[in-house]
Amino acid sequence: MTETTNSGAAPGGIWAGSAIRVTGVGHYFPERVVHNTPELVGAEERFNAVDQAVIGELNVKARHVSGEEETVGHMAVRAAEQALSAAGLEARRLDLVIVTNWTDRQFIPEHGPRVAYELGARRALGFDLCGACAGFVHGVQSAAAMLSSPGPWRRAVVVSSEQLNRGTRPGSKGELVAGDAAGAVVLERGETDEEAPDGPLLIDSVLFSDGEDARIIYARRPHGWLTSTAQLIERAVEGNLRAIELLLERNGLEIEDIDWVLMHPGTDPLHRAVREKAGIDPDRFFVTMETRGNTSSASVPIALSELLASGRTRPGQLYLTPAIGSGFYEGGLLFRL
Repeated sequence: MTETTNSGAAPGGIWAGSAIRVTGVGHYFPERVVHNTPELVGAEERFNAVDQAVIGELNVKARHVSGEEETVGHMAVRAAEQALSAAGLEARRLDLVIVTNWTDRQFIPEHGPRVAYELGARRALGFDLCGACAGFVHGVQSAAAMLSSPGPWRRAVVVSSEQLNRGTRPGSKGELVAGDAAGAVVLERGETDEEAPDGPLLIDSVLFSDGEDARIIYARRPHGWLTSTAQLIERAVEGNLRAIELLLERNGLEIEDIDWVLMHPGTDPLHRAVREKAGIDPDRFFVTMETRGNTSSASVPIALSELLASGRTRPGQLYLTPAIGSGFYEGGLLFRL
C-alpha cells in the first residue's frame, strides 16, 4: 500500500474550509454470538428465488444478536462512550447527539434525547435520523451541515445503532445474514483546515434519494420484516458506483488514491460486484460481514472502528465509505484520518 500524497484532496469537497474532523470512533457488539453452522443454515432448497438472487452465498460465519437489555439505546450509548474516550472528549461538551436507526422505529420519544441524557450530554441537542442502511452517511452529513453553520454547534456524536436481526423474517435466508451492533464517531469543528495539514479532516459527502425505486427493498407493519425484489442488487451496485465516482471526480482523485474503502456490505454479491466494477484493490477493501453480518447503518462505523483497532492503518490516509439504503438512498463520505 502506498502512502497518500494528496493530503489536501478537497478541491471540490463540500466540506472544504469547514475544518470538521473525525476525532474518535467506537463500537458495541451484543454479547450473544450466533454461528451459522450447517445445522442452522440447513438446505439451500428451503430458500426462495429472491433470497437466492439477493443474498447469494452467505459468507457470514457469525453475527451478534442483542439480548433484552441490549436495546438500540443501550448499544448506542456504549458505542458513543467508546468514541468519546478515543477522542478524549467529555460528554458534557457535546452539542449534538444524532442517532441513526430504522430497526426500532417507535412513535415517540425518539432515541436521540435519551441517548444524550444517558451519555451525560445534558446540553446537547439529540435527535434521530433514518435513511435505512445509508443512515450513517445521512447522520454525518447532517452533523457536518450543522457544525459548519454559524450556529453554536462545535462537537457532535453520530451513532448508528441497529437490531437488523429483528428486521428479518424468521426462517429466511436474510435472518442468517442479519446482525445487531452500534458504531459511533465524534466530529469536531476546528478553526481552519490547515491547523493539521495531514491530520483528520472530513472532505466531502454525497447523498441522493430516488423515490421511484422505493419498493425495491422495504419493510411494512405489523412485523417490519425486510422485503426485497430481485432488482435490488443491480440497483444497489449502480448506486454505490455513482457515489464512488462522484466523490472521486469532484475531488480530483482516482480509486488508487484511496487507502481504504469501507462499504456498507449489504450482501455478498453486492459488495463483491462493487469492488470488482470500481477496480478496488481487495487489500484496501474492508468489510466485517463475515464475522458481524449485515448491521445496516452501523456497518460502516463498526468497520472503521475495527479497522483502526487492527493496527493496519496509518495517519493521513484517505477513506471512502459508499452506502445504499431503502428509500432509495445512495451516498458516501470521503475523509482523512
